[in-house]
Amino acid sequence: MIICKSPDEIKIMEKAGKIVAKVLSKVEEIIKPGITSEYIDRVAEEIIISENAIPAFKGYKGRFDKKPYPSSVCVSINEEVVHGIPGKRVIRDGDLVSVDVGAKIDGFYGDAARTFKVGKVSRDAERLWKATKEALEMGIEKGKVGNRLSDISNAIENRAIKDGFSVVRDFVGHGIGREMHEDPQILNYGPPGQGPVLKEGMVLAIEPMLNLGGSEVKIMGDSWTVVTSDGKLSCHFENTVALCKDGPKILTEA
Repeated sequence: MIICKSPDEIKIMEKAGKIVAKVLSKVEEIIKPGITSEYIDRVAEEIIISENAIPAFKGYKGRFDKKPYPSSVCVSINEEVVHGIPGKRVIRDGDLVSVDVGAKIDGFYGDAARTFKVGKVSRDAERLWKATKEALEMGIEKGKVGNRLSDISNAIENRAIKDGFSVVRDFVGHGIGREMHEDPQILNYGPPGQGPVLKEGMVLAIEPMLNLGGSEVKIMGDSWTVVTSDGKLSCHFENTVALCKDGPKILTEA
């Protein structure tokens, strides 16, 4: 069931979103060649806790009864699409690094991701980064009351196709509120004009994942890290967005 939030509930979600945005702003400051993904996780966790919030991902099992996620954020590098577990891997010049952050406060969640370009990236990485960022922006633009859910999906896919990229089909955006993942699922592909009518009070985590190569992905032996099947680059952006009468409102911006 799709749940529409009240204005007061959206205000709480904006509070969670501001914490997520604060973490991502700090990551942008510290990310550079030579640091580990584990260090990013430690810094992020300290910020979330200092704001009297809970790291939403730590201990999360999801819907498939897999082992709990062990870290506070996801750090996915280059061929890693999403859900990369922070560890000893060193970030290098030219990497694309996706950092996905979730925080829970006063019973509600915020969720967002940014992909950071580290040092001098390749031309393909630059193009993929730009297309994914714009796909998120175009998807959000379609998040207007009265539109259909797949209008968001179609806008994302069209931006990917424009530059010859593929969209990940096995992982999708989602509703968000008192649970990290709520209905509806938001595909990053498909024709426009389908699915539920968008209503005031819906809150959506819109998150395009674009690949340089094919759309196929696989899950690594840690049961979490998703990588491109062909080993080519991937890029990921996400924002939590409230659908308001006067248009979409991004809750996860500083």
